[in-house]
Amino acid sequence: MGKIIVITGGAEGLGKAIATRLAKNNKVIILDTNKELLSKTADELNCQTIVCDISNPQQVKSTIEKIIESHEAIDILINNAGIWIEGLLESSDDEKIRQVFETNCLGTIFMTKNVLPAMKKRNEGTIINIVSTSGLIAKTERSVYNSSKWAMTGFTKCLQEELKGTNIRVMGLYPSFMKTRLFENAGISRDDYDKALDPDELAKTIEFVLSLDPTTSFPEIEIKNIKY
Repeated sequence: MGKIIVITGGAEGLGKAIATRLAKNNKVIILDTNKELLSKTADELNCQTIVCDISNPQQVKSTIEKIIESHEAIDILINNAGIWIEGLLESSDDEKIRQVFETNCLGTIFMTKNVLPAMKKRNEGTIINIVSTSGLIAKTERSVYNSSKWAMTGFTKCLQEELKGTNIRVMGLYPSFMKTRLFENAGISRDDYDKALDPDELAKTIEFVLSLDPTTSFPEIEIKNIKY
């Protein structure tokens, strides 16, 4: 029997690549704020979709309750949703700064907080946080984005400690520049996608990790192609 898998930011990019691989043998539910993209992805993958703004704790709570009511459990949570910002700190828009932290960091925390009680009740589950190499390094004109990702790194590592002694596994993945619409969605043009990671390569990694024995401890995985 397949697993119940929830993927945030699943309508496009890496989230969609992960869903494409995992939907073959599991019940995948993808969350996103873009109704049109969700509908298109649902038709392509024949998976369940729910419109949910993960930066809104009330929406997250009701969404998780709805999923658990329908499927009785959530076996795997993949926190993938994220938005980009770059530039000098003093030039950064205040509202954009808030959105970046609410999506990249708080959204991951809200999702995990609401999924954990059911996982703890069953004493099993898997949480995968798609962080980024930006959560490991410092770079000029990345103070807001990278700090949001460093927060995710800290959250992931603390959660691993918090859940020691349980059968709930927590993993952080740290990919570098990928061929997704992350930059385009932020209004930024790039011409070096030929050097970027194919999202399906990371999706393969996740598929492999999830195929391991449930008692296997998760490693931290950093996946790089180029420095950017």
